[in-house]
Amino acid sequence: MMKIPGPPPFDGLKQRIFQYRQENPAGRKNDFVRETFCLSRPEARAKAREWFDTFPKAAYWTEVESWRQVDGDRIEFTMRRLPSAD
Repeated sequence: MMKIPGPPPFDGLKQRIFQYRQENPAGRKNDFVRETFCLSRPEARAKAREWFDTFPKAAYWTEVESWRQVDGDRIEFTMRRLPSAD
C-alpha cells in the first residue's frame, strides 16, 4: 500500500506571517482617520456636514461610520475618512 503524505511544512507561511507582523504593528488597524463626537442633534448634523464639506466623499471616502442616540436628543457618532495627502 502507498503511504499518504502528511501535511506540507508551514515554515514558509510562518515566516511570512512573522514578517507581516513586524512591518505592520498591531496598533495600526488601517489607514482611516476616525473621530467620535457626542453632540445635540442639530450640532451633530452640522458637524457631519462640516466633515463632508472639508473632506469630500469622492476623494476621502468620508462617511458616518456609526451612530446612536443617547440621553434625550444627543447623538454619539463616529466619522471616518482617509488621511489627507498633504
